Amino acid sequence: MDIQLYDNWERRLRPFTPLRNDWVGLYCCGPTVYDYAHIGNLRTYLFEDILRRTLEWNGHTVRHVINITDVGHLVSDGDDGEDKMEKGSRKAGESAWQIADRFTAAFKNDLNSLNILEPAIWCKATDHIAEQIDFISCIEKNGYTYRTSDGIYFDTSKQDDYGYLARIKRDAIKAGSRVELGEKRNATDFALWKFSPDNEQRQMEWDSPWGRGFPGWHIECSAMSAKYLTPWFDIHCGGEDHISIHHSNEIAQNQACHGTRLANFWMHGYFLQIDSGKMSKSSGDFLRLQTLLDQHIDPLAYRYLCLTAHYRSQMQFSFEALQSAQTALQRLRETYHAWPAGGSVSSAYQEKFTAFVNEDLNVPRALALVWEMLKSELSDADKKASITEFDRIFGLGLASWVPQALEVPAEVQALAEQRQAARAAKNWAEADRLRAELHALGFEVEDKAGSMQIKRL
Repeated sequence: MDIQLYDNWERRLRPFTPLRNDWVGLYCCGPTVYDYAHIGNLRTYLFEDILRRTLEWNGHTVRHVINITDVGHLVSDGDDGEDKMEKGSRKAGESAWQIADRFTAAFKNDLNSLNILEPAIWCKATDHIAEQIDFISCIEKNGYTYRTSDGIYFDTSKQDDYGYLARIKRDAIKAGSRVELGEKRNATDFALWKFSPDNEQRQMEWDSPWGRGFPGWHIECSAMSAKYLTPWFDIHCGGEDHISIHHSNEIAQNQACHGTRLANFWMHGYFLQIDSGKMSKSSGDFLRLQTLLDQHIDPLAYRYLCLTAHYRSQMQFSFEALQSAQTALQRLRETYHAWPAGGSVSSAYQEKFTAFVNEDLNVPRALALVWEMLKSELSDADKKASITEFDRIFGLGLASWVPQALEVPAEVQALAEQRQAARAAKNWAEADRLRAELHALGFEVEDKAGSMQIKRL
């Protein structure tokens, strides 16, 4: 079956055809490692993981690249203010290099906890300064740059279609802009290389043909994606907040240097909403994956929750919804674990499943199909074989899950035995009272022929 993907460049579903026969190039904008990732950030990486799994489901080899931004991302998208790494360094009381290492490790640990597949290539901005300088030199040679007192800037007026990805109307921006341009010629111009301030010793700075300084935020992705995937590759991904600035500027850079829009498909994951707005680090109020772990939430329950909403829809987060996802995941695990092995994948359900995931990653419908299959007349062994196959997309790790031995407190064990004795004596009122006590302690008793089984509620 053909894969249909929504391309933000054309604003429509398009059939996906690889540019090469041997691999599909997939570049995903990675984190700026000045702080922990929040669960809204992680939703984007979950969408990208589903995309990769879907491509592989369809027989493609994916060359998956994620960058690590460890320099150059300023606190303002207007190319002024402090470098986020320098600010994070001061806040943490550690060097910029130390916090980069610490938060990179934390990010990778989050991905592992969510069962997100490791990319083929990790690439750090600070490891690719030479490539970024070369890319800027190419842009400069082609006549798209100018110099100010604080850096080398990209002149967006040289491109008639600048900002097409975001459908930016530059005349409207110019007419309504209250942005202090400083030495910038146009409100949409952006820094390619920033000079180190004369009165400040930066932790991260390098020599360049234009002076000592550091690269702008956008140039790293153009340079590293071109190095590892060539200047024209299949799919570029990121969060929806990247469309208007970061990704528009990446495209401008590539058009200026290589004459391409970088990627054949531009795909974006949508925000996680919490209370009245999107989750963000700038407010200082965000939920980490560790926050969920501290409340005894399985990270894969968050993955399951994200599977229930399409990646192009904003998802409202609540702990009630997360708890429901954890309950549903646990039910699926226990059901799957109880089924016998040795069955065959249902071709009918597999065809439906593939049709759903190939229609722009419609995982919510694919997940609903699984619950429908659970109620079908398929044998339990065939259900297990089918879901094992489908979990290549879901990534819930069903085959590796094993039930944990339940530790039953002595008080709970005693109450359960008293309840069993009351039932044997047909003292139903006492049995019901003891059952209520067990529920208050978070346990229930499942009665079986001649025995009982204690479970957590």
